[in-house]
Amino acid sequence: MKHLKSTLMASALILPLAAPAAFAETPDGMLVVAQNIDDIVAIDPAQAYEFTSGELVTNLYDRLIQYDAEDTTVLAAGLASSWEADDDAKTITFTLRDGATFASGNAVTPGDVIYSLGRVIKLNLTPAFILTQLGWTPENVDTMITAEGNTVTVKYEGDFSSAFVLNVLASRPASIVDSVLVAENAVDGDWGNAWLNENAAGSGPFVLDNYSPAQLIRLSANETYFNGEPAIESVIIRHVAEAATQQLLLEQGDVDLARNLTPDQIASLDDDGIKVETFPQAAVHFLSFNQKTDSLTDPAIWEAARYLVDYKGMTDTIINGQMEIHQAFWPKGFPGSYDETPFTYDPEKAKQILADAGIETPITVTLDVINAPPFTDMAQSLQASFADSGINFEILPGTGAQVITKYRERTHQAMLLYWGPDFMDPHSNAKAFAYNSDNSDENYAATTTWRNAWAVPDEMNARTMAALSEADPETRLEMYRELQQDVQESSPIVIMFQAAYQVAMDEDVTGYVNGATSDYVYYRLVNKN
Repeated sequence: MKHLKSTLMASALILPLAAPAAFAETPDGMLVVAQNIDDIVAIDPAQAYEFTSGELVTNLYDRLIQYDAEDTTVLAAGLASSWEADDDAKTITFTLRDGATFASGNAVTPGDVIYSLGRVIKLNLTPAFILTQLGWTPENVDTMITAEGNTVTVKYEGDFSSAFVLNVLASRPASIVDSVLVAENAVDGDWGNAWLNENAAGSGPFVLDNYSPAQLIRLSANETYFNGEPAIESVIIRHVAEAATQQLLLEQGDVDLARNLTPDQIASLDDDGIKVETFPQAAVHFLSFNQKTDSLTDPAIWEAARYLVDYKGMTDTIINGQMEIHQAFWPKGFPGSYDETPFTYDPEKAKQILADAGIETPITVTLDVINAPPFTDMAQSLQASFADSGINFEILPGTGAQVITKYRERTHQAMLLYWGPDFMDPHSNAKAFAYNSDNSDENYAATTTWRNAWAVPDEMNARTMAALSEADPETRLEMYRELQQDVQESSPIVIMFQAAYQVAMDEDVTGYVNGATSDYVYYRLVNKN
């Protein structure tokens, strides 16, 4: 009856919100989440590149090695039970664990690993760049990943250590798919991409029962999961864009978790039966200027902007408890972070910088922003503080998917957005914020530099790649700190804050894990006592 109960609950949750509440509390064995999920563009692990899609992929799929719910700071065995690295030969050999199966019942084989990793390279969609760093191409990937018996040997090219490679292979696009099931659903050579954007073929702790874009996600526990069946029988993630509605549903007992409450709403929650947990996050929030817009190309604009952000005003009010001031691209708390915050709100200084550079004001700039809190509130704060210096923002709100798509197309002028590392190595963010060796429109790159059309100086490009290959650990981290300082001083990307994530939940919920990035959101340890 478990699946019938899930279906009935899902049906109830899509009733109009104006209808009377149907439940005093959610059913036992079912976790119901209210969350804004309209940023999802794709859920195929070879294409998924949004925050919410990352959460979904993590709960549906496994990787050879992975950061797991039990300790998100430790790189642990996944579908591989062990591995052996040979830095001289630039190979890592993985031994697959015995008895692992996909949700379909098919056994996990070395062939699935070869298929899955090669599929990402051959499809060459947004997150493929994470794996192509290893020197893999559509032409050579079949020779770079080979199998013998129950082992898979991964070869890589590049002047970096095996530790970097392991972090790459623990990232989202390295998720292993059921090659038999995916091949059965491939159409016109698409490697099953269309099908996997509506379905799932993983071995993870949960099975995808239903995905309705910008409406509902329904998961059920994978009873055969190698790490043990999840404690909760099913998870329903209901798309609720309005934070006020999320709060109402939580207080009424119609949902167990509210994922997007504002600081004011967190403060106003009735303590009776509701608790709030705070999770440090790796995401950094920034304001950026597209260098295709002529009025935004003068470095004096970039410098002045750094003194026109009311950092303390925002962290004391509209983003209190959700963000802290951080002005460098690698998040605080991780090795290699640069934690100096030299910029404060100083409109008079900003005006002087613009005047000294001979920049005529007023300047009118469109500012794209996700139409949800706290982003709209942050945009209004920026609009007010920048107006003091004659830079006038016209705010253009949109759904998460609309804003991100526009950003990828380089059609914005100014953008208020956030960035999380693709894997837990400082090169992940360094390549996004301090590297762009080909700024042409034809050379799409999933980086903030390319998307803002910033032609990074050759010297900085070289230093970014040199840090990647540096063998001495501390020297390498210092190189990244120096890069952060330089980007902080002069770039069209103004990094302002680091996220801290607050989740309000029923007091009976335990075991929810929300790690530093969206790839580390886990439901498999959740229980309702």
